[in-house]
Amino acid sequence: MQSYGIAAIAPFSHRLAFDSQPSDIQHLRCKVNFHALVFVPHVRTLGDALVSHLRSPPSLDNASSATHFHKGENDRAGAGKYVVLHLRFDKDMAAHSACDFGGGKAEKLALAKYRQVLWQGRVLNSQFTDEELRGQGRCPLTPEEIGLLLSALGFNNSTRLYLASHKVYGGEARISSLRQLFPFMEDKKSLASSHELSEVEGKASLLAAVDYYVSMQSDIFISASPGNMHNALLGHRAYKNLKTIRPNMTLLGKLFLNKTMQWSEFQQAVQQGHKNRQGQMRIRKEKQSIYTYPAPDCMCKA
Repeated sequence: MQSYGIAAIAPFSHRLAFDSQPSDIQHLRCKVNFHALVFVPHVRTLGDALVSHLRSPPSLDNASSATHFHKGENDRAGAGKYVVLHLRFDKDMAAHSACDFGGGKAEKLALAKYRQVLWQGRVLNSQFTDEELRGQGRCPLTPEEIGLLLSALGFNNSTRLYLASHKVYGGEARISSLRQLFPFMEDKKSLASSHELSEVEGKASLLAAVDYYVSMQSDIFISASPGNMHNALLGHRAYKNLKTIRPNMTLLGKLFLNKTMQWSEFQQAVQQGHKNRQGQMRIRKEKQSIYTYPAPDCMCKA
């Protein structure tokens, strides 16, 4: 406190009570969370620069691998718009899930060893098979799977996609198929210069803050798997009435297990299963956080 003028408090938000609180306390929480809290200037400056690039017409040089582009009325109407994909598929996530990601026995052993080293036995090997885990919607979506989901929902190779992610498990090779589907996919490094990134490079919290800022300005936000950033953005965007797509993990897990399904069947099932998961207001239930579900505590009753 004396050195920096800041009091650091260990994470405790998950222990806060949200039920049976006076309305003025709830309103104050909402004002603090959705209005008072702002990012430091250099995060906002970099975020604004990235948003400006994303709103500008993309360079065809970035899409040299694509041979055909859809240039219909929908694309002209969507000029200047962009979608943020929070691709939560890092090594920690892959190891923690205990799911199979197609790397065979060697990958399974490597992730099991990593799991043991990182969590010292606190996260055990799953007692469920991979099929059972997927059927329960407990496996994070891979870049390939999220690409199929987006395509089934109607996004095409003219979609401007911003990838909000720290490190993708498997690196560039793992996201190559996603890039083929969406050649106008960008991230911080492809949009900003090394000078612009200098103040945040190598600082995970600041990099995440920039992604959060860009996500809040986007036309559509979608997270590949639930998590802290997903929950925070879900609530913040709901408060501002912005469109957020919530993947139906249980449905998708079962669909991806079906190896004989035709594309038309898959597309129809995905669209049907996500009709009510595209930003519709959800009322907070008991014990749920007002920061994830701001209605009705943070909003006026219509």
